[in-house]
Amino acid sequence: MNKTQIVATIGPACSDPQVIAAMIDAGMSIARLNFSWGTHDEHRSFVADVRQAARQAGVTIPIIQDLSGPRVQTGEDHTMDTDIAVITDKDIADIEALADLEIEYVALSFIKDADDVNQLRTHLSAADSHAKIIAKIERPEAITNLDSIIAAADGVMVARGDLGDAIAFETLPFVKKDILRRCVAGGKPAIVATEMLTSMIASDRPSRADVSDIAHAVLDGASATMLSNETAVGAHPVKAIGVMRMVVDEAQKHAECTTTHF
Repeated sequence: MNKTQIVATIGPACSDPQVIAAMIDAGMSIARLNFSWGTHDEHRSFVADVRQAARQAGVTIPIIQDLSGPRVQTGEDHTMDTDIAVITDKDIADIEALADLEIEYVALSFIKDADDVNQLRTHLSAADSHAKIIAKIERPEAITNLDSIIAAADGVMVARGDLGDAIAFETLPFVKKDILRRCVAGGKPAIVATEMLTSMIASDRPSRADVSDIAHAVLDGASATMLSNETAVGAHPVKAIGVMRMVVDEAQKHAECTTTHF
């Protein structure tokens, strides 16, 4: 059985190539670049460091370019600008800036329907990029159109931060469970993201709630679980990956469904 994958976001806390190498050793399967932050030069440097560390370790670490979409950032908070297209001019510029690096996956933020996926494929083709597409489920329209989105995309991300702001928070666990069930049925991989190990941003030990959250994501059929601030800006990026690796490996022993992997 393939191991549940771990996506780790690359940022200032893990920009040292030695730290990235240690993250791979600890169990990072996929590296994520968050294009809501940073410059093209910084992200190109991250790609080079991840690829070099992966070669030295004798493994393949796919990279996700996570587009910011119609996001209005104000400090640490953000809102979605409903007056502009899902694929923004910034997104197109970000795709073009890294197209020559042969990024494996591009994640599309605030997707609403399958047409958004198809439009992104057109932009990727125009930039001579062969990246696969991950649809981020973050708004009610995406839930309404979920089956066609799953069919059109190469994978799905349950982006619980923005999704949790868009729907009643008490329904989020059950919406997440349903998205994963439908991805398993459709044979598409799915990432569960946002605040999975928040307790380890500052601490070197996880909360019991975070451990349970990670385990239930695996039991519900997640192909991968994702670390965001925990590795991008947290105090213990390597240890956070190690803890998540232990929890997902234990949970997978008890999982009943077989998932598709990235």
